[in-house]
Amino acid sequence: MSEIAELMAGLAEAWNRGDATAYAAVFTEDADYITFDGTHTRGREAIESTHRWLFEGPLKGSTMSTGGAHTVKPLADGAVLIIAAGGTTADGRHRASTVSFTAVRTPEGWRFASFQNTRVAS
Repeated sequence: MSEIAELMAGLAEAWNRGDATAYAAVFTEDADYITFDGTHTRGREAIESTHRWLFEGPLKGSTMSTGGAHTVKPLADGAVLIIAAGGTTADGRHRASTVSFTAVRTPEGWRFASFQNTRVAS
């Protein structure tokens, strides 16, 4: 499913550029975003503002990897579950995660409707 691979790549590319607007753009307007520590952010606007703060502050210059193994499980017409290995690297330290997304087909193309990040114990 190349459209999903493109969506995943767009997410990482936006993160790696520190571009909060592009990062949030791959989410639906009402997306749910749950971070590794359980923080629940709701909506594209909040995802953008949170990531703008992160990219300008504590995660400035960090990178995201999404090149690990992933599965795409169809849920319904126009909806899939994605489970992927990934993580971020900041200050030379890699933090591995297992992430899950729900992606939905919208008039603008595929977008993430939900995201959950679970850190892998080191």
